[in-house]
Amino acid sequence: MHLYLLDSPRTLVLATSDEEENAGFPSRALLFRPSKGSQAIVEFLHKADIDLRSAVRLNDRSISGCLGLINVGEDIFLAVVTSASTVGNVRPSAPEPEVVSKIHDVAFYCLNSPYYDPIVGFHSSYEGEEPRYNANTYPSSAASQTVGFEHPCAPLNKIFSSGTFYYASQPHWDLSTHLEERLRRANRGAAYTVEGMHDLGVFDPRFVWNEFIARSLLDFRERLDPEERYQLDRCQFIILAIQGYVGIFTVALPLPPIMGSPVVGSIALISRLGSKRAGTRPQLASQPAFERHFAQLLQEYGAVHAINLLGSKDNEVVLAQAYSQHLKATELGASDSVDMGITNFDFHGQVRVGGHDSVPRELRRLDSIRNGIEKFGFTTAAFGSNELLTEQRGVFRTNCLDCLDRTNFVQDILSRVILEQFCFNIRREWNNSIHLWNYHRELWAENGDALSKIYAGTGALNTSFTRTGKRTLAGVLSDATKSVSRAYINNFQDKGKQTAIDMFLGNLSTQRQVTIFDPIHDSVRAALEARKAEYSTTKESTIFVGTYNLNGRPPSPESILPWLFPDPNGPEPDMMVLGFQEIVPLTAQQIVQTDPEKMVRWERKIMDTLSKRESKTQYLILRSEQLVGTALIVVVKSELTTVIRNVEAATRKTGLRGMSGNKGAVAIRLNYHDTSFCFLTAHLAAGHINVDERNSDYRTISENLHFSKNRHIEDHENVIWAGDTNYRIDLDYDTAKSLAAANQLGQLLKYDQLIEAMQTGMAFGGYKERIPNFKPTYRYDLHSDEYDTSEKRRVPAWTDRIIFRGDELKNTVYSRAELRSSDHRPVYAIFKTQVLIIDSEKRNALQQDLLSSLTATEPGQKLDDKLMALTLESPSADDLPPPSSEDFAWWDGPGHPEGVFPPSSTIPSSGSNNPFDSDVTSTCSSDEELYRESSALQPPIQPRKPPPPPPPTRKPVVVVANADKE
Repeated sequence: MHLYLLDSPRTLVLATSDEEENAGFPSRALLFRPSKGSQAIVEFLHKADIDLRSAVRLNDRSISGCLGLINVGEDIFLAVVTSASTVGNVRPSAPEPEVVSKIHDVAFYCLNSPYYDPIVGFHSSYEGEEPRYNANTYPSSAASQTVGFEHPCAPLNKIFSSGTFYYASQPHWDLSTHLEERLRRANRGAAYTVEGMHDLGVFDPRFVWNEFIARSLLDFRERLDPEERYQLDRCQFIILAIQGYVGIFTVALPLPPIMGSPVVGSIALISRLGSKRAGTRPQLASQPAFERHFAQLLQEYGAVHAINLLGSKDNEVVLAQAYSQHLKATELGASDSVDMGITNFDFHGQVRVGGHDSVPRELRRLDSIRNGIEKFGFTTAAFGSNELLTEQRGVFRTNCLDCLDRTNFVQDILSRVILEQFCFNIRREWNNSIHLWNYHRELWAENGDALSKIYAGTGALNTSFTRTGKRTLAGVLSDATKSVSRAYINNFQDKGKQTAIDMFLGNLSTQRQVTIFDPIHDSVRAALEARKAEYSTTKESTIFVGTYNLNGRPPSPESILPWLFPDPNGPEPDMMVLGFQEIVPLTAQQIVQTDPEKMVRWERKIMDTLSKRESKTQYLILRSEQLVGTALIVVVKSELTTVIRNVEAATRKTGLRGMSGNKGAVAIRLNYHDTSFCFLTAHLAAGHINVDERNSDYRTISENLHFSKNRHIEDHENVIWAGDTNYRIDLDYDTAKSLAAANQLGQLLKYDQLIEAMQTGMAFGGYKERIPNFKPTYRYDLHSDEYDTSEKRRVPAWTDRIIFRGDELKNTVYSRAELRSSDHRPVYAIFKTQVLIIDSEKRNALQQDLLSSLTATEPGQKLDDKLMALTLESPSADDLPPPSSEDFAWWDGPGHPEGVFPPSSTIPSSGSNNPFDSDVTSTCSSDEELYRESSALQPPIQPRKPPPPPPPTRKPVVVVANADKE
């Protein structure tokens, strides 16, 4: 196929070529035009319906297919495969060939701008291929750096052109799914169209790397009628790519002399890398994620035996222990008996004792490995058909520190043992084939190198032994060179590569997914939302939220049970969200290199407290995250982990104008059933008079804290903030203290800075807070009930607050706990909420009914005519000003005569805008103190002017309740 450009309007046309049409492919074309924002218009037309005489052909060689649409900045780019080569037929015995192609080059063409046309599609040559463009006319990404320009998709092109992406060359089979599952689908007739071809929309999303950029095209494909869908798949306009390695060798296998010439066989290896936790950096996994991973393996293969190759080094011992504990907890928490096991094999220790030659021998001697090989078996299919003869009944899961070199070495051994069993059952003499085992070793060596280059940038270690079966001096020197190269790449090149991977997978926080303009389905989605009650139910859930400023102190013997369970006879919460501030002392050293051990100690304290209760309810930590001294821990009931998904954490610094993490916020978002939640803990600017700084911190967090796929805080149905907001009471120390002692809380609240900020819209606009009916939580002398008696005499205040937004959130309890280990008192709130549970089958049925009714036509009526006659929803009249008349203009009104809008009056500042001009600070290091402490390491700075006097007491504000009293 070829890509063309049409003007007026700018349109990219991907059309089948004459050669393809002569070979029997339908003569069709895909048209791409920009719409608004990150939306595109796509049409699937007959090629004859498009006038290509005035079109400009953008490529000089055939295009293999389209990978999808991606939004980069303000532009939309179409990604197409411009160069690919055939790897081979991985299953010659199948009814139809299953051929794999390797991607060598990908080009990105902009839909909405001609600015990138001259240099779209950077060439990435491979052996035996001529450059696509003249280097003098179309500079590569490297060359473009010299002239000060780089194509925005150059990092993506570098990843795609690395030679590690593959796709099925024909549309009748799926490369993302393993053989046994494909055979099951074929025998059931599932995942196949009425024409007998594989349904492109059925694939394993774990291994399709371009799903994010192809999603809009896949959705568009689903909206086509069956015949058009078949033609789209037949032309292979959409390509689904895996990343990993595919290798194939043809080998002559010996037969007895009486049977004639040798039989020709094929040996192939397919490695698929998962895309869900992709990248160059290690990723953390919680117990729920660990359990879901193993549950998926058990469901897929029936049994799992883990081979842990971690050694005796300190860091590896800790990781091995954690792995074993997770595995044990998974077994104990399983509802049914599961077939799981683990073998700990110190790979490096064995090599030190007996060399690499001893590893295969020692592995084969282990009873657990031998028993697993005999029990798990292998998959076989009948020659020339998809009939499933034998099924694999289990899987070995191997791991080491980076899951590269050691893992590949051991998998090579396991693969050989299984292949020996197969040959023994079919033709015993095949086990004596030197060529077979030479090719087998070569495949695994190439696989190790390919996967290692993806993750580490160099070939795998130990591949010299894998290839030859011997450890040579040249191999040792090669491994040393690779180790040095890895160190360089890890320190200097991985960051940019990780960013490109995240962009490709849609994991960047500011990234928007391209959607296709479709008024029909937009109308259906709006109708589905309005009729949600027909396919959903709700259940009540209890959420406990707490916040505690720890003053940098570690866990003490003091029990935190009065905070976590203030009512021993009350309902047990389904979820506990605990925010901490100053979990470490806010010193310059901690800011530069935060100690994560302090949060781990508090996690243990929380879980120990929960485990010592008489209740049988089991809790576990779902997710935790830390930003210097600010930390957020989410604890849930164990049985809820299966209905909580899309858990993600994000942080935002606000200290020292966003450069320091001593102040800032930590957020965790999740979907509980089908309701979204966003929990935040924050530590805002300190200082009695620094109200403007606190308001600014809130705006910085609210506007700039993002999750992946461009999800913002306000995109969630329920949002709860719990933290040390540092808003104070605008009274002098003695007055505030006496009012607090007399329990005159209403008088204190009249001078509360946070209430005023919410009422004036300067911070937390649209949020609610239940009126505090407890004494101010800050600042106490340690281990006492006395407010600050130090020289600074800090004014008592409700600095620790819990604020929320959500139509279904009801704050039933809002109070504090009397813990005395810190200068703050912890605060807690209990929420009741209705969680939505959607019945997917009912929703899909209703969606089909709505779509059918919308697209149904009367006899003789054309669908296009009906759609053109549809009236799109117009803006509500309530949103528009009254129409103008001869005596009145809509833009002329009270407060803005003749359309002139004066600037809004500003709220007087309660103090200086400079956070360094006040000595009224908290006990822990504030921004000012951190600045002074860090500046001591630098050349002296000029002394500042003396701080201004504190502001006079302002007039009280009226307290308005924004939550029901209970």
